[in-house]
Amino acid sequence: MSDPNVKTYPEDGVLQWRPALQGYVAPGYEPVEDAFVANFAERGELGAAFSATVGGTTVVDLWGGVADPHAQRAWEPDTLQVIFSGTKGLVALCLLMLVDRGELDLNATVSTYWPEFAAHGKQSITVLDLASHRARLPGLQALVTEDELIDDTRMASLLADQPLDNDPRAAHTYHALTYGWLCGEVIRRVDGRSVGRFFADEVARPLALDVWIGLPAEHKPRVTAVVYAPSWIPPVWWDQEKVAADDLLARVWCNPSIFPNGYLPWNRTDWQCAEIPGAGGIATARSIARLYGCLANGGEIDGVRLLSPETLTLGRTVAHTAMEPLLAEPLAFGVGFQLQTVRMVYGPPTDAFGHTGAGGSVHCAWPRLGVGVSYIMNSLRNDPERDPRAQALLSALHESVRAY
Repeated sequence: MSDPNVKTYPEDGVLQWRPALQGYVAPGYEPVEDAFVANFAERGELGAAFSATVGGTTVVDLWGGVADPHAQRAWEPDTLQVIFSGTKGLVALCLLMLVDRGELDLNATVSTYWPEFAAHGKQSITVLDLASHRARLPGLQALVTEDELIDDTRMASLLADQPLDNDPRAAHTYHALTYGWLCGEVIRRVDGRSVGRFFADEVARPLALDVWIGLPAEHKPRVTAVVYAPSWIPPVWWDQEKVAADDLLARVWCNPSIFPNGYLPWNRTDWQCAEIPGAGGIATARSIARLYGCLANGGEIDGVRLLSPETLTLGRTVAHTAMEPLLAEPLAFGVGFQLQTVRMVYGPPTDAFGHTGAGGSVHCAWPRLGVGVSYIMNSLRNDPERDPRAQALLSALHESVRAY
């Protein structure tokens, strides 16, 4: 019997069954629809959704294609997608909400709230260090399995008992998974709730969002099957010789491997239902766009305020910039949010902030234009340059907003 978690395209790389593309664009935003259609016709899209709000009003809401190529399941209006590191933006928002309420001080040491964290010389690490990927804890030193990874409290405990990484590159290494466990545990220690529970109670419910960090099992049938695109380029951590020669690379990307060759554990039900706050969020594009629309509107939408404008400004103020040594990409972080860099992955606006996700998804706010955006897809690519699918949509949206 074949492994149900292995999802690839048909062997010839060609999918014959193509459900219709659907959705809505406001007058003046037709170029976005054209770009969405072209992604399927010209850029190898499998299944995707794209949504945008301007001033809190939805101006684009598109979806279509294939949610699961093997089950021949179409992408529906309420289809859910794993957003991978887009989850970090959700965690960042939760941290900032506690800051806004006066319950969390970014400049305080982590051990102020989490005493066990001070072990092995970590007593000077601040909350802002965790939130801006400069805590020198980019990967777990204790070996863990796929099954253990879904236990967020255990992962946090392992990190609390771990010394700072002595590899000098670790100070500028993206905390791919550990960001979520570290910041999530701070939230738990301050508030008493897990980050998934806090987000559900304080963000998703007030804004009526289809977004979870830890999916309720009853929503599993709505989730796509994630696949590697035929154009997926094997990342450096698939090279066993390089991994064997680089302990930092092994710790960050291969303990355990979260994008193994030929297998995607993100299709496992237990991974989707677990709180994996560095990468396991699941959502619709419509809901993520509404959330970032709220942030683009000064922290309030439809009478619901999540953040004060002052705290929101703090959240997108530069705290850490670096050339990431393992990914060889420029990175810029505020309080958990990724900021625009020379790669311009968030489209033309230089003030954009949010978080991208593995495989090509993009979720962000354009504050000066009052725009919230989310692009999600189930066909994972890792283009050396910017993903052309997202860029086509963001460029068309930007031109439409400016023209309007």
